[in-house]
Amino acid sequence: MKQDSTTRFSSRVEDYVKYRPHYPAEVIAFLQETYGLADGHVIADIGSGTGISAELFLKKGYTVIGVEPNQPMREKSIQLLQGYPRFTALDGTAENIPLADQAVDAILSGQAFHWFDRRKAKSEFKRILKANGFVVLIWNERQEDDDFGKAFERLVIDHAQDYQRVDHRNISEKEIGDFYSPKAYQLKAFPNAQQLDYNGLEGRLLSSSYMPQKNSEGYSAMVSALRELFDKYEVAGQVTIAYLTKVYVGQM
Repeated sequence: MKQDSTTRFSSRVEDYVKYRPHYPAEVIAFLQETYGLADGHVIADIGSGTGISAELFLKKGYTVIGVEPNQPMREKSIQLLQGYPRFTALDGTAENIPLADQAVDAILSGQAFHWFDRRKAKSEFKRILKANGFVVLIWNERQEDDDFGKAFERLVIDHAQDYQRVDHRNISEKEIGDFYSPKAYQLKAFPNAQQLDYNGLEGRLLSSSYMPQKNSEGYSAMVSALRELFDKYEVAGQVTIAYLTKVYVGQM
């Protein structure tokens, strides 16, 4: 993984757990019907974080091996997912995966692929995948289709530290295609959303590694602008963040 990507979420674990959006259950049905994801399959979740993406598959009875270099996030995933006996969390990176050759049926990466060294990760993915295995890259992409969405994006740009450098949308379709090459990939998109009160909206903002944290420079100005934004757009004490869950799938 790229420099500092393995540590930059260490102080944001609690907000990440509470306020990051999850993924639609329809993703599982799509993979079952289109790519043959079946009972007994073992999935490696690379950059598994606090276990948000892993839990989607654990709920359906799959075995998931989370690979996460950030110790606070990895330990939180173990705590949160202790009720799933088919979950294991390992210390590792996309470029150095602590699994044997041809160990898994599928590889999952939720909200993490943009942090990887893609050349090294591709070599490791191919090594640990079984024949005919496939790779699933998932992002919840915030939408700007309404006035609130546009205003929230502007607030993020105005107050972020390095948002435009690390935003996952910097990864182009061509770069994703190059990763899967010479095989093709398929993109499937699912609508997703969060309903948040003010505390939830602030927590969602603070879960992003590029935003000022409490007691840091820029925090007061950010939350002042956020409160003004919330008061302008809330309905019955809540706002809606709309997402498009983008799922890229293909063989290596």
